[in-house]
Amino acid sequence: MIRFESVSKEYADGTVAVDRLDLVAPSGAITVLVGPSGCGKTTSLRMINRMIEPSSGRIWLDDRDTASVPTHELRRGIGYVIQHAGLFPHRTVLDNITTVPELLGHDRKQARARALELMERVGLPEQFAKRYPAQLSGGQQQRVGVARALAADPPVMLMDEPFSAVDPVVRAQLQNEFLSLQAELGKTIVFVTHDIDEAIKLGDQVAVLQVGGHLAQLAPPAELLSAPADSFVAGFVGRDRGYRALGFAVAGRLPVRPESAVTLGAAPGEAREAAEGGWVLVTDHEERPQGWLRAEQAGADRVSEAHLNLGGTLASETATLREALDAALSSPSGRGVIVDGSGRLLGTVTASEVLTRIEQQRATGQPPSPRGGGEGEAP
Repeated sequence: MIRFESVSKEYADGTVAVDRLDLVAPSGAITVLVGPSGCGKTTSLRMINRMIEPSSGRIWLDDRDTASVPTHELRRGIGYVIQHAGLFPHRTVLDNITTVPELLGHDRKQARARALELMERVGLPEQFAKRYPAQLSGGQQQRVGVARALAADPPVMLMDEPFSAVDPVVRAQLQNEFLSLQAELGKTIVFVTHDIDEAIKLGDQVAVLQVGGHLAQLAPPAELLSAPADSFVAGFVGRDRGYRALGFAVAGRLPVRPESAVTLGAAPGEAREAAEGGWVLVTDHEERPQGWLRAEQAGADRVSEAHLNLGGTLASETATLREALDAALSSPSGRGVIVDGSGRLLGTVTASEVLTRIEQQRATGQPPSPRGGGEGEAP
């Protein structure tokens, strides 16, 4: 557990970066610090490992006042991941990951074996071990940065906007891999981001900070969206917070209707006959949705991937209301595709049917789930 006890940071020119911050980051959970530029997110993070010294107040790491612990000893138990990874450019991937264990005197052979294991866990193939940072993409460098922070198996990890420098697709992949790792490792993590969507996706709890380092609200993501503490939090979370909150409400058993589908390679006549509302769903031979085909564009050739409209996302049978509604709204046919755990077609659902479920849940006061699920793939 990490506990801020009336912590402030004031610089020599009188600038107050953090003002009497009281906050608890529970053990084994992800606490996300989010807020506008200049609100003290990174300053708060760096005061934990004493890269920045607090002006007043105390920070506790479990039952120890961090000010009473030598900095080198304190940092041995804290992993640190920053934007752009911060890798040593002259060292290979493997050497970057083993840096801290070797400095701590760990057996070199064991450290390298551990590094290769971590590479696999963060999605890096073993052949990357001998590459240098300049030979990696931004997303690959961030994976190395996460592996390096985990190499000494620290109980605490500090992460300062680690995924902000990569494109949206890679960023989503890194976020999903990070959540999978955390589910397995259970680290105590403080994560800084300026992106409220990332905060909501990753955080077990989210701390919204205001300029001047004031804590505006600390709450689980679902509560933050449904009950913002004041107008500042409501404005920062965004006007579409009602839609985002659906990501924490499990849809339950949706009224999924059977959907007539054709397989790749089907005859044009078969596709036109199966169409409803001018659209027919196309699957592979294992009943996994591949996309939608407009019946009038079936032409004379057998149905192939080149004919398909790839708009729309898939929602699983355990989807959140947001995923189910998004599947329906993004589908060119207006029918959201629902699949089972193996990605096989179960049927479809319309937006009006999902909205009816939303109203039913509001009426019954069904509580949201702790965390929303990931987005589906585009069929």
